[in-house]
Amino acid sequence: MYELAILARGGVLLTVWAAAAGWPPGRLAGRLRRDGWQRICRGAWAAPGREVDWLLKAAALQFLRPEVVCSHGTAARLHRIEALGAAGPAGVLEFTAPRASRSERAEGIRIHGTTFLTSRDRSTRRGLRTTTPARTVGDLIRTCGRREEAVTVADSALARRVVDGVRREALVRYEDLAAELSAPRRGAARARTWLRLTEPASGSPAETVARLRMGDTGLSPESQPTLLTATGRPLRPDFLFRAAGLAVEIEGHAFHGTRRAHERDVARFNALQSCPEIRRVLRFTAREVFQHPERMVATIRVALSL
Repeated sequence: MYELAILARGGVLLTVWAAAAGWPPGRLAGRLRRDGWQRICRGAWAAPGREVDWLLKAAALQFLRPEVVCSHGTAARLHRIEALGAAGPAGVLEFTAPRASRSERAEGIRIHGTTFLTSRDRSTRRGLRTTTPARTVGDLIRTCGRREEAVTVADSALARRVVDGVRREALVRYEDLAAELSAPRRGAARARTWLRLTEPASGSPAETVARLRMGDTGLSPESQPTLLTATGRPLRPDFLFRAAGLAVEIEGHAFHGTRRAHERDVARFNALQSCPEIRRVLRFTAREVFQHPERMVATIRVALSL
């Protein structure tokens, strides 16, 4: 019989592989436990000492079921597409099975059944089979229930971003998303309406929500315009009401608690006020944007009236 470690792939061992190598099923579970293997799910084990994170769980399921691809919220995490609530419940891995006749649910897993999955909708990311960025965004905004969720996902995929500390390029073009949503599928008509509200210049989910909330009250600032500071350095405020000389800055989710980050923040604030177009700067936290947007809008309107 082969040693169990030799049979593992990427830190995952399936019991069917061990059985095919000659391990009696009755002895296998006890041996795995004695050797420190960790049960991932029925039929799959993680190597001793290996962290059983969501990536390893997704890999195990794909070994067990080669037909499934990561999709929806799980695919968004793989592509580093930011989301609000559109990425699904926390801790739930989502997949799509191209030949499934119906959707399936199990503990910590949801498998979407569809007949609308071709080779053009699939890609590979971090060693896992997953839907492409365009298909991922399409799946999310067709099925999410709120405009803010939909536009946040699309904005993130359309923009260059730093997500989870990783800088990435834009993942899709507007034309890619328009093509993805052109098919007559459930939720597509509403999704096409939301797609028209996207802004590739948006820098964070908080900026997206702030822009939408301002737009609801008739405010239409420029997003991320390029200005020149007093020293000639280019700088891009989050929003600019050019006629009023008012810049609006939205602080993202990340907490910048280091001294160096604080110094950069202060320097940016001072540099922004040195731009000839700027007469006043307002700053709002992500918490204010998400929880009290009416206060943000009221403050901006007061500033515009001065």
